[in-house]
Amino acid sequence: MAFRSPQGPYLNPAVPFSTSIQGGLQEGLQIIIQGTVLHSAASRFAVNLQTGFSENDIAFHFNPRFQEGGYVVCNTKQKGCWGPEERKMQMPFQNGVPFELRILVQRSDFKVTVNKNVFLHYEHRVPFHLVDTLSINGTLMLSYVNFQNFSAAPIQPFFSTTHFSQPVRFPRKPKGHKPNPPGMWPAQQAPIAQTVIHTVHSAPGQMFPNSGIPPMVYPSSAYPMPFFTSIPGGLYPSKSIIVSGTVLPNAKRFHINLRSGSDIAFHLNPRFDENAVVRNTQVRGSWGSEERSLPRKMPFNRGQSFSLWILCEGHCLKVALDGQHLFEYGHRLKNLPAINSLEVAGDVRLTHVQT
Repeated sequence: MAFRSPQGPYLNPAVPFSTSIQGGLQEGLQIIIQGTVLHSAASRFAVNLQTGFSENDIAFHFNPRFQEGGYVVCNTKQKGCWGPEERKMQMPFQNGVPFELRILVQRSDFKVTVNKNVFLHYEHRVPFHLVDTLSINGTLMLSYVNFQNFSAAPIQPFFSTTHFSQPVRFPRKPKGHKPNPPGMWPAQQAPIAQTVIHTVHSAPGQMFPNSGIPPMVYPSSAYPMPFFTSIPGGLYPSKSIIVSGTVLPNAKRFHINLRSGSDIAFHLNPRFDENAVVRNTQVRGSWGSEERSLPRKMPFNRGQSFSLWILCEGHCLKVALDGQHLFEYGHRLKNLPAINSLEVAGDVRLTHVQT
């Protein structure tokens, strides 16, 4: 079996979150939700597969509740009226601990998996093809939402678009040879869409722009640390890289390196023990001068998720964190196509990587 993605992924969307499901629910569609339950006296959250945005017709209501030792309520609402509840007296989620929830549409039921373990099956009470909207609300923080459609297509790299919960903001493009100082500029009204490689087996797609090399494909659920992967075709202007993850609660440091052979063209090193984000380049084993200045205080937080976007331009790398411009880093190694591998290591757990 292979995967075909009809839309997404969405990185760090705000809660409550709602989106139309392109083409509606179909047998074989899988919805992937990654996030963290927030601490609260009345912690609960809900994932609804519904018709439209009114919540009058909900085919599948998945509602973990943390009171009374924790349990999960499942139900269906038709024309504003709830049916009989189905309760599972187990709680697979923990406050403050990242989770992955998967809902697979099957012919007779929804199959729900939490952290790779099958948790429950919910038999359809209404035709699932009536569902065209996903809604998520409650005391949780989302880091990743995606849709995958199982099909019999051949296994090849596939491309689609990433929809950021907020438009990514970068400073104006410099005119001439002197770059303007970093600063914010009005974001586009529509969310920016970037070509991304789904980190799954997927349907046929085009070759990577400006490169005759097909992209690397690796499982989205398997990010060993330290993590290494290739950057197909290396860097070039307009090339973007996305790294999403969660900083460990007791983190001291982690780093993201863009490598050119044994050299490190770009070293991004958040240091919580120094309250700094260090950038540098290493050539033949020797580090250059560090860059530490930022327009705001330490932008990464222990125990919290993040989404980092690195955009290559002709004279520099532009880096945005959670949709907001962070800094620029002028190229010190000029042979951009030779910068063709990514390394992540340290006190971080990865949830999504696009090269």
